[in-house]
Amino acid sequence: MHDRPRQPWALGDLVLSASLLEQIYEEARAAYERDEESCGLLVGPAAAPLLVDGLVPMKNRANALHGLDPETYPRTGRMYFDIDPLAFDRQVRAREAEGRPAKVLYHSHLDAGAYFSETDAAATTMGGQEPAYELSYLVTSVYAGKVAGHALFVWDPAARAFVESRLRVESSVP
Repeated sequence: MHDRPRQPWALGDLVLSASLLEQIYEEARAAYERDEESCGLLVGPAAAPLLVDGLVPMKNRANALHGLDPETYPRTGRMYFDIDPLAFDRQVRAREAEGRPAKVLYHSHLDAGAYFSETDAAATTMGGQEPAYELSYLVTSVYAGKVAGHALFVWDPAARAFVESRLRVESSVP
């Protein structure tokens, strides 16, 4: 990522429809019922870099990993999300090849606010100094099964931190 120009969608100020936001909320509520964070990708046309118009849910492996080896994976899906890195990379590459690149990694927080946690930062940087993928990051807060809000975050290289960005929700998006 160091030598490439940043993708416009990784800078934030994205646009999505109210109906897509409701789909994201539905994913978050359904995951809450499973006692795990939702997670996945939001995609959109390459020709409209700031438009997000599609949802690609991904499997949160955290509960399964915890069940297999609670010593190595002490936290459950209620506390974080874990996406198979190969499946994630395949989805990113496939969407790029279709001309509908992945623009946002989304996930939910259960009974917690819509903030970008240290755990979120560690997951997106994959142990590096900055995000491994050119994406924005959407966090949806769910309390007691009800959506309490959302926030979009982007990587600020000058601050070397994730900062909140504007997300425009419109009733109808072209």
